[in-house]
Amino acid sequence: MAAPMIIHVFPPLKNDLILRAAWGKKTEKVPVWAMRQAGRYLPEYSQAKGDKDFFDVCRTPSLACKITLQPVRRFNLDAAIIFSDILVIPQALGMIVEMHLAGSKSGKKGPVFVQPLVSPDDILKLNKDVDISKELAYVYEAITLTRNELDGKCPLIGFSGAPWTLMAYMIEGGSSATHSKAKAWLYCYPHDSHRLLQILAKVIADYLVEQVKAGAQLLQLFESHAGALGHGMFVKFALPYIRQIAKSVKESLAAKSIPLVPMIIFAKDAHYAIEELSQSGYEVISLDWTIKPKNARRLAPNVTLQGNLDPCALYASKEDISRLTKEMLQSFGTQKYIANLGHGMYPDMDPEHLEAFVEAVHQHSEESNQS
Repeated sequence: MAAPMIIHVFPPLKNDLILRAAWGKKTEKVPVWAMRQAGRYLPEYSQAKGDKDFFDVCRTPSLACKITLQPVRRFNLDAAIIFSDILVIPQALGMIVEMHLAGSKSGKKGPVFVQPLVSPDDILKLNKDVDISKELAYVYEAITLTRNELDGKCPLIGFSGAPWTLMAYMIEGGSSATHSKAKAWLYCYPHDSHRLLQILAKVIADYLVEQVKAGAQLLQLFESHAGALGHGMFVKFALPYIRQIAKSVKESLAAKSIPLVPMIIFAKDAHYAIEELSQSGYEVISLDWTIKPKNARRLAPNVTLQGNLDPCALYASKEDISRLTKEMLQSFGTQKYIANLGHGMYPDMDPEHLEAFVEAVHQHSEESNQS
């Protein structure tokens, strides 16, 4: 007999700007948040993390909550995003992933898989029947804790990596410039690639549903390695699972009588698939900085857009950040739009420059709406 579903009662929401924008409703100003807004560029992050391993921080709900709240307490952001990592899914499937620092004995930096997938036979080693509600309970606990600690200040975003991106990591064994090992699977083992992608899609959908049950108010799916694929391979090996996840999450929430939440798809460098992504079941398409906003509006007129300031623009002066932000807003328009960077914050960025970006979004969009 299934355990009864826990119904959480959270503090009332005081700022629903991003939710209205995501659903395509009118907003008095443009909402803004930043990918990797909680992280190493903030001095308080290093203080909170101390000498703890990165994944140990993710697995400690109180710490994950504390770090999630740091940028929201510092800046006038319109959303928080739970502090976690896309690679918790491979970990839940039984793979060992370590975070190596520069200068480590391995000679590698970033996430490292101790035993990556080498051949299709290795798929059998995965715990494809994992109970994701138990295996990643620490994420849901962090979400619930954070929703309460936010006290309704702004909505909380949950997220996951998308199947192709996770598959690439699982085969490459970490970061890769070419993703050649993972792409070789698509050409040499297409049937087995689909088998692996299907396993990932199911687990990801279940994971996202559990995040909503725990308190997430929006969801973002990161297809970070879309740019490694051309249009044909993306449509064959990535897009079907992106669509499946949106459909599955919505159907599962509806079956449980849980209100739907807006879903965001961020397929980095997928400039070739904006039209297809706009028809994939997501309310919001997030864009990287290489995409012209007006082209995206033309190809995706019925969805909200998110993005897409070049993250490196935050190295500019505050005056230039304000000017560049105003130009971005003029390109996107101020409705059906969520301001963000075209990718995440970098560790050496000045926190005050993110603040300048946030304030510029609010100021310029509010002035535009009033004119």
